Amino acid sequence: MMYNHAPENYTCPFCLLIAGVETNHVQSVQSDVVYHDDSVTAFVGSGQWKNNHGNTIIVPNEHFENIYDLPLSYAQDIHRVAKMLALTMKAVYACEGVSTRQHNEPAGSQDVWHYHLHVTPRYIDDNYYATQRERMSISERAKHAEKIRKHLAIIRLQD
Repeated sequence: MMYNHAPENYTCPFCLLIAGVETNHVQSVQSDVVYHDDSVTAFVGSGQWKNNHGNTIIVPNEHFENIYDLPLSYAQDIHRVAKMLALTMKAVYACEGVSTRQHNEPAGSQDVWHYHLHVTPRYIDDNYYATQRERMSISERAKHAEKIRKHLAIIRLQD
């Protein structure tokens, strides 16, 4: 708790999403969710890079602000799901690679005070670091979420 930056009385949008609450505090909606179990939830992010659609975010279901607070058991579960998502992105988006990104504290570009890991499909010369995230419509995100959910179901059956 030593490295936390959430303001007093912070309303966590990820906690609301996990709880199924849709309010003005939540940019993501239930149709964005592609995976949920007892410990983690994954969802298509409301912010997408124009050349890298499919950016998915994995969060622990319990609120931990950052990597400093995150118990190792959750880290293990998050990376288990990250691997499933990476394999899914290779199949669904025919991407040439996958990036995982996780930010901590304001200087590390963290902008939601709940630990989260981005998993993003990548392509040669995609200009990922030269572009900004843009808000994607709910209906467009739902299309991506459906494709990801379907493939994740196949992967889970193979385990």
